[in-house]
Amino acid sequence: MAAPPSDAALPPGVLIQDRLASWVSDLTTLHELTERLIKTDSLDGALREMLGAGAALVGARRGMAVLEPADGLGPTSTIGLGLAHADLGTIETVPRGSGSYGRLLDGLSEADPPGAGLPDADPPGAGLPGNGSTAPRRPARVPEPIAIRDVRTEEGLDPRHREVAARLGYAASYALPLATEEAGRLGAAVWLYDEPAEPDERRRHLIGLYGRFATEHLARLLQVERARARVATVAEELLPSRLPRVPGVRLAVRHLTGPQGGGDWYDALPLPEGALGLAVGSVSGTGPSALAAMGRLRASLRAYAVMEGEDPVAVLSDLELLLRLTEPARSATALFAYAEPAQRRIVLAGAGHAPPLVVGDHRTEFVETSLSAPLGMLTCWEAPSVELSPAPGETVLLYTDGLLRRTGDATDRAFARLHAAASSVPRTDRSDPGAVADHVLRTLLPGGLDPAVEGEDVVLLAARFE
Repeated sequence: MAAPPSDAALPPGVLIQDRLASWVSDLTTLHELTERLIKTDSLDGALREMLGAGAALVGARRGMAVLEPADGLGPTSTIGLGLAHADLGTIETVPRGSGSYGRLLDGLSEADPPGAGLPDADPPGAGLPGNGSTAPRRPARVPEPIAIRDVRTEEGLDPRHREVAARLGYAASYALPLATEEAGRLGAAVWLYDEPAEPDERRRHLIGLYGRFATEHLARLLQVERARARVATVAEELLPSRLPRVPGVRLAVRHLTGPQGGGDWYDALPLPEGALGLAVGSVSGTGPSALAAMGRLRASLRAYAVMEGEDPVAVLSDLELLLRLTEPARSATALFAYAEPAQRRIVLAGAGHAPPLVVGDHRTEFVETSLSAPLGMLTCWEAPSVELSPAPGETVLLYTDGLLRRTGDATDRAFARLHAAASSVPRTDRSDPGAVADHVLRTLLPGGLDPAVEGEDVVLLAARFE
């Protein structure tokens, strides 16, 4: 049989066509993989997508990805492909300076001796006023990928490295830094081969292109994640650190924060003569400005409640005046209830807020409140208060509009679903206000908060009267 013609024996036109076809195929593959990656909206999801796509590009079956930003600000995580949690723990027992992904995380390439970590870039904040340096930040040096063709014969490996490879059944690895000059080092990925192998030049080129794109995408998600964490921290600091203990009533609260952080809030504060003030509310807008407005509004309501809490209409009237004078461009909803647990008596008033829901063994019904506009939308706000007397063992649910809107239903349908959820609370759970709140949330929002819907927080405050 005649041998196939070599590239040198082929006509130039055929060679060009073959190369063009190969380039088009590679570009199509990269386009498909990056399209899938860009659809991920969480760090964990992006890491898993990147790990699976990288395995296909380098021709490996298993692998792991480590997120460990070089600035030390976190978050950190390790995920595996075809590796159990115990396998990841076993790999992490390899001395960091010997493992390929560990060397990449510490800024070492194949040419660097162990322990030769180099400070590639100025620390975070360098070059900014007040940080002791006026020099512009230098781009981070990106370490080279590390290929180990055969763990058994590779020189300079720690014996523990060979032992772990034999135990887990891999014979070679290819490690790629998740790093670019602009983003810095975010982590590393390593793919494991069952037999001695390494990716050829074409595969190295493809995984390099994909890795740079993945790193930039991870850097964007990292900033979003950190911003969300900061907003969540601020929101929690602005809300009560714990609920008060007042004889005759048991309290529980559930607060779910949206991606950008909204202005939903709650409060529960002891008042003179064994009374209790309960409040929920929502400030228009999202992000830091809404959180700041929410903090100011909640603090003001606490002050008004201490001075005249037995008159909820007066409390909300004062709050209306404050909002119009200090934040004329913002509106808010609020509900304040003055409770006397010993008498099982509640007097409440609401401003543009959804009515409370009473849940008990013999009834599940909304409290009839008068319709009123939100705070900040009228020249003068005032609406009559409503009084109710919960029976022993009944729970009163106060909630924000986010609970209804997060269902995705029209308002009347959302109210009907909320009523049905409260009615279906098992009798064994009705003695625990926390269990009541959890059941309602699980029933209305079985998947939690939809990350695609921005800005709608959920607050559910439950008060069970003994």
